[in-house]
Amino acid sequence: MITKSNLYRKEKIYGFLFILPPLLGLLIFTLYPMIYSIYGSFTDWDGLGGMSFIGLSNFKDLWTDELFHKALFNTLFMMLGIPIGIVLALLLALGLNRGVPGTTAFRVIYYVPVISSLAAVSIMWNWAYNGDYGLVNQFLDLFGITGPNWMANKFTVKPALIIMAVWKGVGYTMLLYLAALQSVSRSYYEAAELDGANGFKAFWHITWPMVRPVTFFIIVTNIIGGSQIFTEMNIMTPTGGPEYASASVVFYIWQKAFGNFQMGYASAMAVVLGVFIFVVTLIQFRMNEKQSFDVD
Repeated sequence: MITKSNLYRKEKIYGFLFILPPLLGLLIFTLYPMIYSIYGSFTDWDGLGGMSFIGLSNFKDLWTDELFHKALFNTLFMMLGIPIGIVLALLLALGLNRGVPGTTAFRVIYYVPVISSLAAVSIMWNWAYNGDYGLVNQFLDLFGITGPNWMANKFTVKPALIIMAVWKGVGYTMLLYLAALQSVSRSYYEAAELDGANGFKAFWHITWPMVRPVTFFIIVTNIIGGSQIFTEMNIMTPTGGPEYASASVVFYIWQKAFGNFQMGYASAMAVVLGVFIFVVTLIQFRMNEKQSFDVD
């Protein structure tokens, strides 16, 4: 005779078996490498031989490492593309939400860069930014403007990478906003119109609060992704750009780990980057909770 306790026990076993593969994946490919990297940050290690424990020496060296400071500044600077992308995506979503003809076609057009290979997109934009035959300078030449060699100029290389990143990601952000806008009941806007609210007030008091959870998600994920930017500059500026003006923290980590075989030093930078991402994400969560409380 099968009792209730036996059924519950079997359900627990089956449930555990279902979550076992992703749990093992988390332990083997995430948790173990993270712990190993943290330990490695306290050692002098070339990634091949044995580890020599040196305490906090790697972290002390980071404070005086000018290239690390440059890479950190470049990474933070290129995050300026996050608010730009959010504003553009929201404007596009608001336009498409009005039911303009060809909405489906516009969705596809804007989303194509998102699903395109980042390596292929980087090569394409590298050609477009070429100072001699690039499409960007050819377009500027139509207005009598002589464009620079974008990727070889320390003042233009970061804005060029920001433009490319915004172009690639705006379609994804736009679709998230469009889904959020379409879930807002029309009754809110009808009530606001009866109360005499204009378009700006309706947006500020109805649209913006309703899409705030999506905005929070976009900001957090973009900050995490922006902190780990690597492929673009590795392809477009493989040496880190003029005067190291385009190198990101992850690019510098990769260079130290696999170019100079300073795996311990690279691990220390990875730990610092991980702490930075955690702190910024935690601040965003706190700010979101506070805003939600204020709205309530």
